[in-house]
Amino acid sequence: MEVNQNPTLVALQELIDVVAKLRSPDGGCPWDLAQTPETLMPYVIEEAYEVVDAIGSGDKRAIAEELGDLLLQVVLQAQIAKEYEHFTLKQVVEGITQKLIRRHPHVFADVTVQNIDEVRQNWETIKAAEKGETPESQKLTDKLDRYRRSLPPLSAAMKISQKAAIAGFEWENIDAVWAKFHEELEEFQQAISAETPERQQAELGDLLFATVQLARWYNLDPSAGLQGTSQRLIQRLQKMEAVVDRPLADYSLQELDVLWEQAKIQLAKE
Repeated sequence: MEVNQNPTLVALQELIDVVAKLRSPDGGCPWDLAQTPETLMPYVIEEAYEVVDAIGSGDKRAIAEELGDLLLQVVLQAQIAKEYEHFTLKQVVEGITQKLIRRHPHVFADVTVQNIDEVRQNWETIKAAEKGETPESQKLTDKLDRYRRSLPPLSAAMKISQKAAIAGFEWENIDAVWAKFHEELEEFQQAISAETPERQQAELGDLLFATVQLARWYNLDPSAGLQGTSQRLIQRLQKMEAVVDRPLADYSLQELDVLWEQAKIQLAKE
């Protein structure tokens, strides 16, 4: 089959052409023309989260749709970069293809691996070599700062905690972690009572980080935990809204408490 007859590549080229038309000064879309890589940053993050949410739901149609929205962000970023002669979508694709080949010598070369741990170790070694380093020469702080800059806060905190623990910054036992949590809780309470907003914010961060440490020790995912709590809150509010005849804000606190408990009981039976 000829490359240009591949239906997937044909569909991808149509998307590329549509995005180029949207960005065309001659008849393009004013909104798309006004975008820059920076203005599109929130959409990249939003679409990535929506892909994750769709995967979690198991809805195949939603997954396909959200992956399309995320792909649009990639193509749009590449189109803008091409206009400024920074790089092209072709370079983006070639770059990731070569990286995958380079970092999987056990698939594309003659390296032999016994398990996933060896695959991960080889990946890190090759990744460091690409930067002219070795895994041993890489500064811990450079790694941690990259996580801080590139990951959502809760995920970054977990990753930073894991890497710091491997480097030796670890408690002896879970009791010490709990003691740290209670210490940070007390300091946060004190800050709320008598400190500046800046200090309160800092102490809140310390408390959240201590909570992440507990999650790591118990092999729990803090991001998934918080996402689940938000989902349960919404589900309970949905149950409440389904049985009332006016906005929830019109009800008293006592009435809302009754509705809340009813919603919890109903959801527990489902």
